[in-house]
Amino acid sequence: MNSITSDSEAILRLVVFIAVFSAMAVLEMLLPRRQLTVSKSRRWLSNLGLSALNTILLRVFIPIAGVAAAYWAEDRNWGLLKLVEFADWIGILIFLLVFDLLIYFQHRLFHKVPFLWRLHRTHHTDLDYDVTTGSRFHPLSILISAFIKLALILILGPLAIAVVLAEVLLNATAMFNHSNIKIPVRLDKLLRNFVVTPDMHRIHHSVDAVEHNRNFGFNFPWWDRLFGTYLAEPKLGQEAMGIGINGFEDDSSISLQHLLTQPFKDPS
Repeated sequence: MNSITSDSEAILRLVVFIAVFSAMAVLEMLLPRRQLTVSKSRRWLSNLGLSALNTILLRVFIPIAGVAAAYWAEDRNWGLLKLVEFADWIGILIFLLVFDLLIYFQHRLFHKVPFLWRLHRTHHTDLDYDVTTGSRFHPLSILISAFIKLALILILGPLAIAVVLAEVLLNATAMFNHSNIKIPVRLDKLLRNFVVTPDMHRIHHSVDAVEHNRNFGFNFPWWDRLFGTYLAEPKLGQEAMGIGINGFEDDSSISLQHLLTQPFKDPS
């Protein structure tokens, strides 16, 4: 269960990304939830370009990937998960839950600390909401997040396969819950017991300041309910709700060049 390498991890993540992205893109065309308001081709070029840049930067600046960190901890019998003996699948499940809880609190932190919010704001200034929004993060934000994840891996000492599953799951659910897919109300209500749905997370991208400080979860929906940040519906409804951040409604929220400098600018 622990024989995966950094190279095989990268291949697996790429394969899952292509498969989930393609499925969401097709479903968005067949079952759109909202009508898009700006050029889809320009947004996709910038959002996916930003995602590609982030992937390159991570490989350059953090060559010690999560898998390598997990093996390092394993060789030294390092980590809290090594203190108790239990089946591998239990250790994997514990790591997946703790990892997702960390992402939840990291997300809240990025909304709370002014400098981190400026970085994270790049994700929120997308003028539409679709599968590419889930890949739209500022490079500095991605690097900070990567170091936080590495710290968790070194503290817990999970199996390498657990790290891979956590990252793959996070990437897949980010594309799913940022997709512009119309899910029947009853099915959406059922899914919200197990996973963050597009309608649930879209509220977090509302221009309303109260609403964009709700529904922080990415994978599992339980943390928002447990810590009092869950909101079932936006006050204007899913179709009428505004997306983005007030003051970032022009070209500065579309072009890749402006996205890279956006954290250092104030709303117009």
